[in-house]
Amino acid sequence: MEYTQLGRTGLKVSRLCLGTMNFGPETTEADSYVIMDEALEQGINFFDTADVYGWKKGEGVTENIIGRWWAQGGGRRDKVVIATKVYGDMGDWPNERRLSALHIRKACEASLKRMQTDYIDLYQMHHIDRLSPWDEIWQAMEVLVQQGKVLYVGSSNFAGWHIAQANEAAKARHFYGLVSEQSLYNLNARTIELEVIPACQHYGLGLIPWSPLAGGLLGGVLEKQAAGRRASERMQKEIEKHHAKIEKYEAFCKELGEKPADVGIAWLLHQPAVTAPIIGPRTSSQLEDSLHAMTIKLSPEQLKTLDEIFPGPGGTAPEAYAW
Repeated sequence: MEYTQLGRTGLKVSRLCLGTMNFGPETTEADSYVIMDEALEQGINFFDTADVYGWKKGEGVTENIIGRWWAQGGGRRDKVVIATKVYGDMGDWPNERRLSALHIRKACEASLKRMQTDYIDLYQMHHIDRLSPWDEIWQAMEVLVQQGKVLYVGSSNFAGWHIAQANEAAKARHFYGLVSEQSLYNLNARTIELEVIPACQHYGLGLIPWSPLAGGLLGGVLEKQAAGRRASERMQKEIEKHHAKIEKYEAFCKELGEKPADVGIAWLLHQPAVTAPIIGPRTSSQLEDSLHAMTIKLSPEQLKTLDEIFPGPGGTAPEAYAW
């Protein structure tokens, strides 16, 4: 496993981040334990979750699974850099969502209890909250850091302007500010190259892409269709919309002798701003498949071909952006 710094911090994280969103709804608790154990065995030390994962309001299903896995001992907690999130709807009362100081405090305490730990390595704001002023948000985060309950603060789904706004406000308070941004980023979704990535690089944020395979679109969907597997109605619409690009992509991957899913992750690993793509395996075999992506080295010519198949919003190649 390769490791890198998380943004401008001294924290070392694996180049792949284990996403846990499927733990509970799609993957049984026992199978989730197996996947997490195998991830550690393979050197993955960076896990991502959220208080809302499990999608049962207020229950924190996935965080509870992680907590019970850590409780088995064996140094599991000490080996993991855990990233969780705050913002989501955790109850029926008005202050059980968003980023008020009250909700940040209560949500953090609840996440700590569910995960059976006394600190969160990376506490991420799941979305921007336009109703809560930055001084309030940062004051709440400062208290958590001073108490030792949170080590680093990150964002998720922020625009470039939000990252600038947040870190300028933090700077005025002499606070470290955001150290990472978790964004939708893959070959077929490159909008963040316009403003989010330049903002991340200017302020020293690590970039943690979610949905690296575009919800399965980059995972060999045409090949699976040919094998008789039916896609969901949503995916069928996506395939129809992007059919020409996907056809060229899968043909390119076939020439490389690699699976489309592995090439999609490998492309992200070749992007200079990316810290660690989030992989969200439902099974152990899916985890093993994702690990292979780290061994794929794409040449400049191959990267150019991918840019031509999936042009970025500002041109066909990263050189078109003033990174």
